Amino acid sequence: MKVTKAVVTAAGRKQRTLPLQTLVDRDGVEKSVLSIIIEEALRAGSEEICVVVCPGDEGPYADAAGSYANRLTFVSQSEPLGYGHAVYCAREFVDGEPFLHLVGDHLYVSSSPTGCAEALVRIAEAQCCSISAVQPSHESLLPYYGCVGGKRVPGSRGVYEIEQVLEKPTPTEAEVSLVVPGLRAGHYLCFFGLHVLTPAVMAVLGECIQEAARGQSITLSDALTRLARRERYLALEVEGSRYDVGVKYGVLNAQLALALSGQDREEVLTNLLQLLSVREMHRGTAHG
Repeated sequence: MKVTKAVVTAAGRKQRTLPLQTLVDRDGVEKSVLSIIIEEALRAGSEEICVVVCPGDEGPYADAAGSYANRLTFVSQSEPLGYGHAVYCAREFVDGEPFLHLVGDHLYVSSSPTGCAEALVRIAEAQCCSISAVQPSHESLLPYYGCVGGKRVPGSRGVYEIEQVLEKPTPTEAEVSLVVPGLRAGHYLCFFGLHVLTPAVMAVLGECIQEAARGQSITLSDALTRLARRERYLALEVEGSRYDVGVKYGVLNAQLALALSGQDREEVLTNLLQLLSVREMHRGTAHG
């Protein structure tokens, strides 16, 4: 199995402007969030990249992609029918091949020399199956992520056989269905925002769409639950951190993470220390 295609979903009505935000990347260069995501995909071996957008957003996204614009294929999601439907919109681009999937409002910082997406693709190609990146997360984060339940693959490091997928479960639901042996109490395997999926997921999504009531939102998690029942589906605990730029202070946290893992780390640390010292001095003056 060779993964040379990538699909980036960026059609969420509330998130559509997030990939257009500009940050300073680890190499000290200003880039859009979209460009950083594209580079993550290219590093993982993607040769063709599809971006699913709201109708009319093709121009701003092409501008945000800069020199990478000629590598992109744009597909529009004409109706806001959910995350799973957005992925399904790329079915003609995928054309029966496995693909790397990234979300347009997450950035990834690897804690190893191998990029997060690159590590995921390597395992997918070696195991010839779908695989999702996950990270052990406290139950307080359950409202923000899809989660998986399953069991650790014997003899492997951080690889799990997925048996169940739930979209933003409650702590009670997670405790009943998603406990994974070996994780700390109150922690669950939550999606990281990266997946490598076989073309079978498109057929499953098509079924979900056919069965849904008119206007019903289609989740990717429902399709992945069905996929796990039909073929081997793994999860990889990646060595890195995800940063959702769509949450409160998300852009700030992502920028700090990029800066502290990049070439300007010492300069950024010095500036942070100066800010903290000024703040403490003002506090001391106020209390004096």
